[in-house]
Amino acid sequence: MPSDYQSNIDLAENVSLDPLAVGRSRCMANIAFSAGSIILSNSSFIDILLPSEKGHRCDHCHNLSGIGSLKRCTGCASFYYCDHTCQSKHWKSGHRKICKLYNTYISAASFQALEEHKKMDALLLSSLIAHLSSVDAKERDENTAFLTFQSLLPGPMTTSAPPICPKHSFTAGVIDGFYSRFENNNFSIHSHFNTYAHGIFPIASRLFNHSCMPNAAVKFIIQVHKPVKLEIVALRAISKGDEICIPYIDPALLQTRTTIFDLTYGFTCSCPSCNVIRKVGFIPEPPKEPVRFQAVCERLREFVGVMGLSPFLTGDDSLFPTELTCVLHESFISTLSEQFSAASHDGRYDVALESSSSLFALYQLIYPLNYPQIGKCLHLLEKAKTCWNHIVRSTSTMEVAAELKNSVVAAKQILTVIGHEGDHDDGPLAEIETLLLEVETYD
Repeated sequence: MPSDYQSNIDLAENVSLDPLAVGRSRCMANIAFSAGSIILSNSSFIDILLPSEKGHRCDHCHNLSGIGSLKRCTGCASFYYCDHTCQSKHWKSGHRKICKLYNTYISAASFQALEEHKKMDALLLSSLIAHLSSVDAKERDENTAFLTFQSLLPGPMTTSAPPICPKHSFTAGVIDGFYSRFENNNFSIHSHFNTYAHGIFPIASRLFNHSCMPNAAVKFIIQVHKPVKLEIVALRAISKGDEICIPYIDPALLQTRTTIFDLTYGFTCSCPSCNVIRKVGFIPEPPKEPVRFQAVCERLREFVGVMGLSPFLTGDDSLFPTELTCVLHESFISTLSEQFSAASHDGRYDVALESSSSLFALYQLIYPLNYPQIGKCLHLLEKAKTCWNHIVRSTSTMEVAAELKNSVVAAKQILTVIGHEGDHDDGPLAEIETLLLEVETYD
């Protein structure tokens, strides 16, 4: 196995697995973690870039360099590297088993017939087999990452593995066994919360269960010449003895999450959020008439403004008003998002800010504290940009200026918890710092 792979954590000191009679073990905190603490730091075992990122990022370390500045593999002309160091490491870790076969493989009818997400699985599985075929069997079978990967629970779907690229000595049964752990144990690797690759991180998959109201989240660190690193970050204070959970899917998938859990992961989620949704029962569509829709938005903002902790965080469904059940319909969040985006684009900033306030209220209701990806802080950043455009392009009020300042300060506070992630040259934190300077200038 590559010498770059490290678990980088003393599991006996920081966290431990609490075995259960039924179901997966629980990852328990052996020490107290404050918000922003790094619970786990773990380099990737296997990873692959999305096709759209080919030529933009190094295939070994994922450094973002742009077309023309990376060195192309002379053997297949389909993989790109920062320099000879990255190319050599990638070659030794498995690319040499794929290089001459890769272009024939991806152009074959059997590969092209696969659905897009299955193509990614096929490429990741091919990289795994190429990697395992590149190391000594004894070294492979004693490696912590590989042993942990083999211990992962297979998914509920029993399908044969797709065709793979490298020649190998594994039996079809072994390959199918590897593949059975793919869909429910892979990670989408993101930078600035935008997915650009997929990867296998066996220790993180083994340790952390899911919650739709998690107390921890995943981020990724890109370092030149090194495999991408996954970090588990505490979103809020975690006491010693608490279970540490991460989200497997977007918590905003309020209606479809149960089906996803059943088909992809094979479990029924019993987190506080899912318990409330089950008790709510039938979720009606939101009203289509603009006046009635706006009335629901006003009621939502009013409720969230006085609710304290969200019922979806506490699990107390008695705190959730029955007249707001329609906001749990997945079309409600998409409608608000479209209204906000369209109004911002068209320069109707007052309409955009009203939609933004309703959307943020919904995020406060359904997302956990300090959730970074597509919820609170990134929306706050977009709201702050809209406020700024409103100020510089129209006659705005002091209330808009105050809303700008509040939004950008709140966005920074939440993003500071998650810290820098992915590419370090730009991103949300840099945008926030720029907006803060503009706010100071305006003041």
